[in-house]
Amino acid sequence: MFSGSWKESSMNIIELEIPDQNIDVEALQVAFGSLYRDDVLIKPSRVVAILAAACLLQLDGLIQQCGETMKETINVKTVCGYYTSAGTYGLDSVKKKCLEWLLNNLMTHQNVELFKELSINVMEQLIGSSNLFVMQVEMDIYTALKKWMFLQLVPSWNGSLKQVLTETDVWFSKQRKDFEGMAFLETEQGKPFVSVFRHLRLQYIISDLASARIIEQDAIVPSEWLSSVYKQQWFAMLRAEQDSEVGPQEINKEELEGNSMRCGRKLAKDGEYCWRWTGFNFGFDLLVTYTNRYIIFKRNTLNQPCSGSVSLQPRRSIAFRLRLASFDSSGKLICSRTTGYQILTLEKDQEQVVMNLDSRLLIFPLYICCNFLIENNRHPENTEN
Repeated sequence: MFSGSWKESSMNIIELEIPDQNIDVEALQVAFGSLYRDDVLIKPSRVVAILAAACLLQLDGLIQQCGETMKETINVKTVCGYYTSAGTYGLDSVKKKCLEWLLNNLMTHQNVELFKELSINVMEQLIGSSNLFVMQVEMDIYTALKKWMFLQLVPSWNGSLKQVLTETDVWFSKQRKDFEGMAFLETEQGKPFVSVFRHLRLQYIISDLASARIIEQDAIVPSEWLSSVYKQQWFAMLRAEQDSEVGPQEINKEELEGNSMRCGRKLAKDGEYCWRWTGFNFGFDLLVTYTNRYIIFKRNTLNQPCSGSVSLQPRRSIAFRLRLASFDSSGKLICSRTTGYQILTLEKDQEQVVMNLDSRLLIFPLYICCNFLIENNRHPENTEN
């Protein structure tokens, strides 16, 4: 350029147009400097700019180093920016790591600023995934979505996580008055969020009376969505009561990933715990116990009090997957364990150890997440959407 017959040959100052707004002078200095040094120190706050410069100059070594820095420094403040940049600059492994972090932390460590940043596209992937680390039950996913949608529509709102649900309910209550007779997702404001709410497993929300009342009262979800689910659950109950259906007999991974009940629990410290997840489970009262490093499933029939009816069938089966995890303060996975998908058949009041923990995994707080299927959804009357 300087020695040939080009316009620039006679110019004292040559201005280069950099088409990427992420690139600044400092990032270019680091990128050029990397040509003369084996090691470059990359601060997390500068990594996106340096990655952009490295991609412009096609410096593969520096691109790889940026990718490793990003993977090591994913946290609530960086995850959304990293995910977007990884998509822009083709770092699929970083994108995958960001999604994993979000699946683990969206529900376990809810955050107002994170809800504001999460795009519809990313939220759709998270809510549709069977690997979402759920705390409590499906209704809590709906509640988190409600808060997220409010913060997407009113990003100027500032307050704590404790305040956001009350503010969300007040805001949607005002909207209901303006769109009388219409569900919020049917309005112009609500339509962009339909694809995300479609991934809710509504059959596990309407199986609990308090949750069913809230979702009807909120009038966010269209009544047509709920009607088909009420019908599906009615047939499921009749099959369990009258058709001697005993539950899944073989593992269907697609069915489990798409239709299983997602629930979870946080154990703050070591001790003895026993709980059940709320909702009508077709007479299968599943008690979960954590004691002496064991996690035990019990089909409660006559031994323990139960608020609903229980099935007296000699045997009942469930398909399930149990996952345990511990996280550090940045949300990074420290250790995890899974049973994989299994079928468990239990007689009345029978209990079964489903996981035996070694001491290395016992880092509290301990998060437990379970996917389980008590009733098969693959029946002719359930094919209607």
